[in-house]
This record gives sequence, structure tokens and C-alpha cells, in this order.
Amino acid sequence: MLKRLFDIVCAALGLLVLSPLLLAIFLWVKLDSPGPVFFRQERVGRFGNLFRIHKFRTMKLHAESAGRLTIGEDSRITRSGRFLRRTKIDELPQLIDVLLGDMSLVGPRPEVPEFMNCYEESVRRKVLSVRPGITDRASIEMVDESLILGQYPDPRQAYIDVILPIKQKYYLEYVEQHGVVTDIKIIFATLAKIVSR
Repeated sequence: MLKRLFDIVCAALGLLVLSPLLLAIFLWVKLDSPGPVFFRQERVGRFGNLFRIHKFRTMKLHAESAGRLTIGEDSRITRSGRFLRRTKIDELPQLIDVLLGDMSLVGPRPEVPEFMNCYEESVRRKVLSVRPGITDRASIEMVDESLILGQYPDPRQAYIDVILPIKQKYYLEYVEQHGVVTDIKIIFATLAKIVSR
């Protein structure tokens, strides 16, 4: 209950304080390339419930038809998208998902159904016992995930065989020890990581 209250207060304050920045990014994305400002994609939420995540669009229109994973210096990424991805600002609209109750500020990143189906049943059940988050330890450690995947001939299989096991380790650790204090530490660690890039 305390964690949920923390999420609501921080998300509401975040949207209010960041509204000028969000408006500027809204206009930048709109002017940079044709298409909607927001990217909506189906993800697996708490208890396996599906929801549509909010992100600023960072790729060209219909880019997802060429594959879900973003690999290295992907040519589908827009000019504004490169900056938004590098700074993780494209994730800020997920504060809306936090207010809606679909996400938390901190928690396991929500997967698309395709990759969630790759989880072992016991792991999937445990990971989905908490709300997915905007950030977590795995996001900090795997901040250059797309560059890592670009080193493999089959990025999709590499995501399943190499990236997912690392993420699942952090996800399970989080489920075991999550709370407001843990969340605050992860939020500050995330901000430090972004500033250092």
C-alpha cells in the first residue's frame, strides 16, 4: 500500500514538474518525422494482465514490422529518437501508466507476450506477482542492450539466451526485497547512470 502511494505521488509530481519538458519533446517528435507522438505496444503486466505501454515514438512509422528488437545503430530510429533512447527520456510517458495502475516507478520491465512466453512457469509467476516498472537494476546494468545484441548473428535468439537470464536474475532479486527504500535507491542509481552517459 505504501509503495503504491509512493508511486502515485511521485508520478503525479513528475508529470507536473516535467510538463514543460514533455511538451517540448511532444513537439520535437511530431516535427521530426511523420506519425503519432506516442508509441503504444502490448505488454504483460501484473498477474499476466495485458496493457498498452506509453512511450515517446523513437522509430519511423511502421518500423515494428521489421522486428521488435532494436539492434545497434538501427536505421529505423529517428533523429530525435536517438537522443530520447540514449537519455531514456522516451520512457517518461510511462508515468501515465503508473497513475493508471498498470506500472510502478520501479519493478521488472514489462515484456511483450512473445518473450514472456520464454520464461519458465515458476519464474513467470513470481515476476508477474508485482507491477512492472519504468526502471530496475536490470535496466541499469543492461543500458546498452541494443549494442550487445548487435554483436550476435541472431539477435532474437541472443535476447532469449543471453539477455533474458540476466534480466530474470535481477527481477527475482527485486521481487524478494522490493519496497519503498529499495525503489528510492534504484531511482537514484538510474538517474546517476543516465547523467554519466
